[in-house]
Amino acid sequence: MAINGIKRILGFSGEKRAAKYLRGQGYEIVARNYRCPFGEVDIIAEKGETLAFVEVKTRTDDSFGSPSEAVDARRMQRYFNCAKFYFAGKTCDRVVRFDIIEVTKEGVNHIENAFCPR
Repeated sequence: MAINGIKRILGFSGEKRAAKYLRGQGYEIVARNYRCPFGEVDIIAEKGETLAFVEVKTRTDDSFGSPSEAVDARRMQRYFNCAKFYFAGKTCDRVVRFDIIEVTKEGVNHIENAFCPR
């Protein structure tokens, strides 16, 4: 199997674990793999008055650093643009947050407010 295929399977598995984790924490999954002209958001989840745009990073080891270290400024900007697109033409009456969920063989680490618009 090609490297990209393995990475895709790993990513899908991580997103599935992250969604299960979020549901266990009382979140409702609004969307998975939300696509728009600016890119893709792995998970959009809500809990109470908060709507979280969640980037899921899955790693089998830490040889390239922690999973969250792979979320660079370009990816953050993509998430901000996707959120703007998501709310276009809608009234936003929620707290909007940008989270990262790290999925490793050790478990799931949810980093709330991992990054914010500048």
